[in-house]
Amino acid sequence: MPAIPMSNSGFFAPLFAYSDQAATYCRAGLQQLNGWYRLAEALDPWFSLALFLVCSMLMVYRLNVLERKGLEGTVLGTLVMPYASGFPNLMFAFSLGRQGGSGSVIVENCLVNNVTNLTLLIGLPALIWSLNIIPSRSAQAVHKPVSKLQRLNTLSLILTLVALFFFTGALWALGRDGWLDFSDGLVLVGIFLFWQVLHVFDVLKYNIHQRRSLPWTILVDALLVVALGAGVLQGIDRLVAWVMALGPGFILYDQLGILSGCLMVLPNAVLAAYYAWAGRADIVYSSQVGDGHICIPMCIGLFALFSVIQVPAQMNLGIMVILGAGMIHLFFVSVIGRLPRIMGALLTIAYGVFLYTGFMG
Repeated sequence: MPAIPMSNSGFFAPLFAYSDQAATYCRAGLQQLNGWYRLAEALDPWFSLALFLVCSMLMVYRLNVLERKGLEGTVLGTLVMPYASGFPNLMFAFSLGRQGGSGSVIVENCLVNNVTNLTLLIGLPALIWSLNIIPSRSAQAVHKPVSKLQRLNTLSLILTLVALFFFTGALWALGRDGWLDFSDGLVLVGIFLFWQVLHVFDVLKYNIHQRRSLPWTILVDALLVVALGAGVLQGIDRLVAWVMALGPGFILYDQLGILSGCLMVLPNAVLAAYYAWAGRADIVYSSQVGDGHICIPMCIGLFALFSVIQVPAQMNLGIMVILGAGMIHLFFVSVIGRLPRIMGALLTIAYGVFLYTGFMG
């Protein structure tokens, strides 16, 4: 019986031709990707910074879509927005831990982030647009259903502010010995996850009460957020590697925790400005306070699960500022129902004083 010739001729010729052509295209594609990667390296740190900012802003943009799909009001600010605006902080903690960074940098990053949220990013919108949680009596007389919804959102916001005191107090109590170890990390991550579970059930109860269900298209938005999150991680990972390569002696290296904390709040600044302009003071508040929960306790607890953190000397100062600002917001939200412009100005000034005297001074 004659043997079948194994050559590129005859019946198998088109198959081998297509295979060779596909391999050629793959090699060309890999070479092009390698060229783009080398170009990105040559443009660093600006390329990585642009990648981080663009992906972060697009993640925040998707929140407007989610608000119309069953995640509304204060629940949107406390459950969904923090994961979009606070995702860079989580990725910074992951990237720094993977590259052997110091846990003190994470604590500084989270403290600066939370102080910025509670002072500058709430105070400045209040100064420019004013933040009215509860509408005036004349507005309530015209829109009674809206008034009820506003009052419910106010109660949820008060609960979110109270949680701020528990989370920050837990960090202070666990770090009194100067260290945050694996057990401390378990406690911090555990209380954060429990807090999120409560909000998940809150969403489910709200939708049952309104007799509606969450649409399946939320999954599409979730996939988009995951894809954008990969871009955020890549940008932060490259920025951290670039700064770590500088070594001690450069301000970017020596003040990494402070500068990164200021950088990570840029998506939050966009959120605060947009919703303050739109007249949604409840979302301004809940998004900023909810983002603070991502940092304290989640980011610090997550880092402590992988590496012991030595508590920096500035932690007590940061905690006092956070608790003080939280008390101010709790008073004006629960008693007056709005943050006056004068208080917005004072909080903005307090932020500059905090950075200069507390950390950079």
